[in-house]
Amino acid sequence: MGFSHAKTTHHFLLSKSGGAIEVTANDAQDQTSRDQIRGHLEQIAKAFTGGNFETPMFVHDQMPAGVPVMRSKKGQIDYRYEEMANGGRVRIMTADPEALAAIHDFLRFQITDHRTGDSLDIAAQ
Repeated sequence: MGFSHAKTTHHFLLSKSGGAIEVTANDAQDQTSRDQIRGHLEQIAKAFTGGNFETPMFVHDQMPAGVPVMRSKKGQIDYRYEEMANGGRVRIMTADPEALAAIHDFLRFQITDHRTGDSLDIAAQ
């Protein structure tokens, strides 16, 4: 994955328009982890935009829920990388109802498999 899981924290957030993948360095002074996170998430946004979900399939040793639809609807989904103070995020957005359901399935799979404790419910905002 390109960075230490022990030195970082993952969050997977569901929203009405899609959701987000967020990763931050646990130590605000850990610039190495921060930079590794940013590089990784920037690559993830580019790969997902092209319909390439090999990284999550490798990490989880299976195809995450939602991926087949996200792949087929890649033209209706926007993956936007953004820097955060201690890391970065990939915002995932769509107006397509089928793609939206797939994004939520994908993020719920990530929450459960990574055991992040993030809410499985869609945020009000």
